[in-house]
Amino acid sequence: MLGILSFLGFTILVAVIAYMATRKTNEKSSDGYFLGGRSLTAGVIAGSLLLTNLSTEQIVGLNGSAYTDGLSVMAWETLAAIAMVVAAVFLLPRYLKGGLTTVPQFLAERFDVTTKTITSGLFLTGYVVVLLPVILYSGSVAISGMFNVPELLGVSDKTALIVCIWGIGIIGSIYAVFGGLKAVAVSDSINAIGLMIGGVLIPIFGLMAIGDGNIFTGLDTLMSANPERFDSTGNHGQEVPFATIFTGMMLVQLFYWGTNQQIIQRALGAKNLAEGQKGLLLASFLKILGPLILVLPGMIAYHYFDGGLASSDLAYPELVREVLPKPMVGFFAAVLFGAILSSFNSVLNSSVTLFGIDIYKQHINKNASESTVVKYGKIFGVCLALAAMFIAPLIANAGSLFNYLQEINGIYSIPILTIIVVGYLTKKVPAIAAKIGILSGSILYIISQFIVGPNRVEKALEAAKSSGITDPAALKLVEADAYPHYLHIMAILFALNIIIMLIIGKIWPRKEPFELEYTKQVSIEPYKYVKQVGIAVCVIVIGIYIYFAK
Repeated sequence: MLGILSFLGFTILVAVIAYMATRKTNEKSSDGYFLGGRSLTAGVIAGSLLLTNLSTEQIVGLNGSAYTDGLSVMAWETLAAIAMVVAAVFLLPRYLKGGLTTVPQFLAERFDVTTKTITSGLFLTGYVVVLLPVILYSGSVAISGMFNVPELLGVSDKTALIVCIWGIGIIGSIYAVFGGLKAVAVSDSINAIGLMIGGVLIPIFGLMAIGDGNIFTGLDTLMSANPERFDSTGNHGQEVPFATIFTGMMLVQLFYWGTNQQIIQRALGAKNLAEGQKGLLLASFLKILGPLILVLPGMIAYHYFDGGLASSDLAYPELVREVLPKPMVGFFAAVLFGAILSSFNSVLNSSVTLFGIDIYKQHINKNASESTVVKYGKIFGVCLALAAMFIAPLIANAGSLFNYLQEINGIYSIPILTIIVVGYLTKKVPAIAAKIGILSGSILYIISQFIVGPNRVEKALEAAKSSGITDPAALKLVEADAYPHYLHIMAILFALNIIIMLIIGKIWPRKEPFELEYTKQVSIEPYKYVKQVGIAVCVIVIGIYIYFAK
């Protein structure tokens, strides 16, 4: 009962504070609703960025990967810091100069409206079919397990899961659809504090559990008992082989932190360029500490349970249940609920923005007033949320959610990154090149990962088994050798599509070189230490890799 009361109390507190903070924002205007009135400061931006990124598919999924592979999976966290530096130094100035509300708006100005519409459509498809349902499903699994909802309500596991999915979906929709970006960003910042506190407590209590009450003894025990698991360079056959950090890994990070609407929208709402850059850089410093919450608990769980869990995805919830003092489980569940809501309502708010600005205003009602755009954006948001709530229970057998997300997202992430990079670095590549680039990138990736790859892997495994190989570890290596890692495929297709676009630009260049106009909506005076701080972040990341390299 104490756990449920603390859960409800923390959740209601966040809602009240978010409401009080947004009362003075004009949310009938598109800037007020979609960008928080272009008034977000560095601290709010950093908190919102970090918590938008964190949800159960990250917390549970990445710790599950660490349980299996050890420290090498920290690449998903530490390399994000470098991507945020790139976004702060190179991308954000361009976005704010053009007064952009959405990333596809840049593509409309650089190429044409059709390119923007295709991109918005890809974003929305990815959000409703993959991202929103995965957030709802994984969050519901965590909450149902921590509160033992089946026993609490006297229902089956499946029914409890559906109840949690709809509960999270409805509450998240209210935040995002009826509150706008500022409500999302403010609630994110409050939840970020709770998540950092709760998230750090798990490894602390975990280390104390294996160190007889002493954190440092626990850390020494963990490192001495499993030295090979503290290797920053992943081996062949693992989730993140070392070579992939030089290929597709950095591309995924650049897409996510520099061009993904749900993330970059926080920085687009900055009161000026300097605040946006400081927000991104502050988030990058904090992101370096991410493995303490998203990797270390998984490694502790491997030692604590002696590698005996039935599934790696059970590592985090089982560790929480075992090491966290019982009165604190309710508080941590509330914090985790905040993280789930944050990711859900942030993606939903970005979807509403894309529809309202890039589709409704552009193609359905070009003369619509700003209040009308916001109104129909909200209606679309409700429909999107309902669709996600119906789809979420269907992905129960998707396997590893973290890998599922990363691989499926490649259908639209790398093609979009490709045309943004070419659009940013060139002035004469035409719109037709962007259309060909984004469509060929998506189609080739689908053929590679869902037709050619599985066929090659299946044949290799059949041949291995027929020759007498039955050891799971050996079969895993056979599978890894059968077809290139999906991160390598992303890099190959990225390079191929850039070459195609540049060739088209050489043969059929634009008549007039592209120049981005300064709309003067916000000051674009940069933060004076942006390059120095950015270099410091990159040096720290490289230093961490060198220190832990075996």
